[in-house]
Amino acid sequence: MEQLEIERKFLVKSNAYKKDASSQTRIVQGFLNTDPERTVRVRIKGNKGFLTVKGRSNDSGTTRFEWEAEISISEATNLIDLCEPVILEKIRFEIPAGNHVFEVDEFFGENKGLVVAEIELEHEDEVFLKPDWLGTEVTGEIKYYNSQLSKKPFIKW
Repeated sequence: MEQLEIERKFLVKSNAYKKDASSQTRIVQGFLNTDPERTVRVRIKGNKGFLTVKGRSNDSGTTRFEWEAEISISEATNLIDLCEPVILEKIRFEIPAGNHVFEVDEFFGENKGLVVAEIELEHEDEVFLKPDWLGTEVTGEIKYYNSQLSKKPFIKW
């Protein structure tokens, strides 16, 4: 599936989101390429594998091209073995909020302590409900991109 991805990203200031989570899934992911022009990600989400290509973000950091295809778990596992270090591990919580769903990622390993929320939007200036646990907006701050967390993990900041 190809599309333009429009999302905003925030730090999370409390664990209050967990009580409203509709699901949680373990994710392991790595990057075959972290060039900002075209990142290539391999992800195992629960019991499914995915290969994703993302283009460069626009100036505000909210919008970029994204293509994703489901692949087998064995293919994803083999591709993760080829990825650049560091492999990211996280639990993703999905939290309904108004007409949207926040995805909150709680990182482990070398990114332990980082908790980030993302919301996908239909257009850049779309209004959305901001739960109390939502902290500072970090949309467009490259150090919070997963591809960059694999290069310079949170514990090294």
